[in-house]
Amino acid sequence: MLPATQAQRVLELASRQGLLRASDLDAIQVPRVVLTRMAATGQLERVGRGLYRLPGQGSEHESLAAVATRAPQAVFCLLTALQFHELTTQLPRQVWIAMPRGSHAPRIDYPPIRMVQFTGDAYTAGIETVERDGVTLRVYGIAKTVADCFKHRNKIGLDVALEALKEARTSHKAAMDEIWRYARICRVANVMRPYLEAVA
Repeated sequence: MLPATQAQRVLELASRQGLLRASDLDAIQVPRVVLTRMAATGQLERVGRGLYRLPGQGSEHESLAAVATRAPQAVFCLLTALQFHELTTQLPRQVWIAMPRGSHAPRIDYPPIRMVQFTGDAYTAGIETVERDGVTLRVYGIAKTVADCFKHRNKIGLDVALEALKEARTSHKAAMDEIWRYARICRVANVMRPYLEAVA
């Protein structure tokens, strides 16, 4: 049996943070093995390697929170950003993340991830931070995501990029000037020009 105070401190931390990593227990001076014991007794639920939460606390953003917890420098991009902003009918099988060029893919067993490397402003521009499940998520804004889709149309398909552009314009979620700005940053202004003129 675990000392009540250790389990209570872990449960309090889990209710504040949403997702717990083993290293989070250092701050409350509880041995890391307590996580596996609490998962075995059903007090916590294991959601991935080294990631735990209170039972039944999952949400639609759980997989994003799990990735953000394990790889805080990752920025959700392309199909994952489109889904986050409700701009696509696609249901990506992987979580798409952007990392700076030269980065190693984070070692995450769940959910499956697909990493794309960006450089300079193409990586740093357009990042929005949002809080979900007690975790800070970094996701590209709508205009940046549309430009990224055209930049990486060979990976995700031109039809997906066109759907994103049309949806962003018809739902008035992104201004044309903003989309142009990111098209230049991502160096796809010439590629996007005919499509932007068509939906203007």
